[in-house]
Amino acid sequence: MFASILAIVIFLVMFLLIILDKVERHIVTLVCAAATLILVFGLAMHSMPAVLNTLSFHEMSSPAFWYTAGRSAESTRGINWSTIFFLTGMMIMVEGMSRAGFFRWMCMSLAKAVRYRAVPIFITFMILSAVLSMFIDSITVILFLAAVTVELAHLLRFDPIPVILSEIFCANLGGSATMCGDPPNIIIGTSLDYSFLDFLTNTGLIAGISLVVIVIYFYFCFRKELGRDEAYRQTLAGTCPNPWEAITNRGAFLRSCVIFLTAVLLLITHEQTGLTIPFIGTFIALLTLLSAGKEAGKLLKGIDYKTLLFFLGLFVVVGGLEETKILEYIADFIGSVSGGNAILMVLIIMWVSAIASAFVDNIPFAATMIPVILSLSRTTGVELSTLAWSLSMGTDIGGSATPIGASANVVGTSVSAKAGHPIGWGPYCRTAAPATVIVLMISSVCIVLRYF
Repeated sequence: MFASILAIVIFLVMFLLIILDKVERHIVTLVCAAATLILVFGLAMHSMPAVLNTLSFHEMSSPAFWYTAGRSAESTRGINWSTIFFLTGMMIMVEGMSRAGFFRWMCMSLAKAVRYRAVPIFITFMILSAVLSMFIDSITVILFLAAVTVELAHLLRFDPIPVILSEIFCANLGGSATMCGDPPNIIIGTSLDYSFLDFLTNTGLIAGISLVVIVIYFYFCFRKELGRDEAYRQTLAGTCPNPWEAITNRGAFLRSCVIFLTAVLLLITHEQTGLTIPFIGTFIALLTLLSAGKEAGKLLKGIDYKTLLFFLGLFVVVGGLEETKILEYIADFIGSVSGGNAILMVLIIMWVSAIASAFVDNIPFAATMIPVILSLSRTTGVELSTLAWSLSMGTDIGGSATPIGASANVVGTSVSAKAGHPIGWGPYCRTAAPATVIVLMISSVCIVLRYF
């Protein structure tokens, strides 16, 4: 009990300090991670296994970490090294693409296509974010879309924050549509043996309906703000350089495009090839560094190490909640409160998962909930797939509500802050939280009407 209380207190202190935004968040999570390892696992639990489980170093030495060979991936506890490896690889790839002029070329091309109008760019990027996230991990999508948005905002003199906020939400929404979109879906799909098509025909339908509503919602939230200085942007039509002039090294540009397309292909086909997400991230990173030659050192310096450290600390603190069974208590609560009512059970799973995922990273929460829905399906007779789709929508969409709820949120806000446009909790939650509730309501109606 003492260990559980300590774990909760450390998590709440971490959460409060991140909200106050007075100390850099990677420092906050690392200090709280150290407190979890020393106070919770050492002082209260006297448990070295809890430390080892949370640090999860053994995970990287497992062959299944790199190649599944048809085996279901195991749910991990503590630090999710798959996310760390993949995210690092994508950061290196994006840095290489940026240095090759890819993003500036895309900025110019998009600006020219929509005649330099901010609102059409805003709508196009939302849809693009959702569609790309169906096939590419949402972290990757936000990495390069946020970079493009910042470049475009500097050129056209509009605030990139509304666009990045909308992109983040739509990336999570699009990611909920398929198995390879969001990390929780990867965990759910591989653990329960659901395919890309299974997700597409179930959560994909819900995501498609929701996307139409969300695009309209964000348009009305930000249309006035983005509509300013439209006259100035129209004057750029005859003065902007040709998009191809942004590319200073055509060889590097072509290599970066090939590497990017290789990453997309590997991510789409990883279920068939057996290549895991960390393998793909590592392979793409090595490919990028090798192609960069003497510039490889500069690419390594461009990695956002603060975001990676933030993830490491966050995973350890959440590991404290896992090892002290706090997340399992939340899961057991679902089974007891529903009382065997299938509809109520599904709605509780979705909404509790959503609320929890808004504050606890949705990756470990999804992993914790998988054995729970397996048990609920066996004991109550409720179709496992229905519970799985509810868990998927709850964790994916609930994670959109706050800046720390999902990996894409952390990455997107970090890219924005790195470019000089920090996004606080207030501006983020003011639009994302209502959008989350809207999608959860649509999801609830769709699941009840379709499966009951």
